Amino acid sequence: MSMAVVGLWAGMALGFAGYFGGFGAFLLVAALGALGFVAGRFLDGDVEPGAFFRPRERDGRGK
Repeated sequence: MSMAVVGLWAGMALGFAGYFGGFGAFLLVAALGALGFVAGRFLDGDVEPGAFFRPRERDGRGK
């Protein structure tokens, strides 16, 4: 499935949640969608679990 179709479905889900459930439902659907996206990337092997807890590497310019 292309990313455009995934974006279309996500936008439609957020639109329905916002229309029928109000702003709170919109935020809940958006948060759960983001959580599902991160979980999917983790299961695909694109993200390592330690990447969220490890400090970023500095490039030597400034502190």
